[in-house]
Amino acid sequence: MKIIISPAKSLDFETKASTKLYSQPRFLEQSTKLNKQLKTLSPQDLSDLMKISDDLSNLNYQRNQDWQTPFNLDNAKQAIYSFTGAVFKGIDVNSLSEEKIPTLQNNLRILSGLYGLLKPLDLIQPYRLEMGTKLKVGETENLYKFWNDTLVNSLNDELEDDELLVNLASLEYFKALPKKLLKVPMITPVFKDFKNGEYKTVMTYAKKARGFMVRYIIENNVKTIEELKGFNIDNYGFSQEMSTETELYFTR
Repeated sequence: MKIIISPAKSLDFETKASTKLYSQPRFLEQSTKLNKQLKTLSPQDLSDLMKISDDLSNLNYQRNQDWQTPFNLDNAKQAIYSFTGAVFKGIDVNSLSEEKIPTLQNNLRILSGLYGLLKPLDLIQPYRLEMGTKLKVGETENLYKFWNDTLVNSLNDELEDDELLVNLASLEYFKALPKKLLKVPMITPVFKDFKNGEYKTVMTYAKKARGFMVRYIIENNVKTIEELKGFNIDNYGFSQEMSTETELYFTR
């Protein structure tokens, strides 16, 4: 079973990772090309492009200038320990048992505007580049066209013919993987909370639930849809009535 998630904008490069194990991003050549373009942008350019504050544009201008290869443990950090958003709080890698780290490395993939497709232990340097950013690079007018079929082809190379793909990424990031080109069935878990008489997606809760789902899959070595339906963390339960062949609904 392979799982895909989105990255996070919030990063922690101050705290050391609890492991010395690491891998290198597969698409560093493409990342370097993107960074070369980002290096040409002023703080004001970044602010206009990304719709971010002056403080954030200055921070990311400096990040872009400082970004350089090769990556090592002195100038970079493993992705799963670097992202700190709600999904990653749900995964809580620091409390995951050491023997589960290889399973996490094998099963989880993180989509990224700058790095393409990351394994958890891939080294990264600080950045901000959301997949929906309309960054022009050469002849390509945005990141979806820049990455084109690269990411879905890479994922297909890793997937066994009978393997299941679990989509826990946001729509912005999942759009980088053309569904019609995937060679295996894909399941998307959906998390709903009952509020004011109806079930709604509360994004703050849903993001953390996606992280809980990743952890559930890794800790329980989940391989089938039936096992996936057993997810019951944080009072969520599977809803047969709301679910479809491609979407599994979990409600509370």
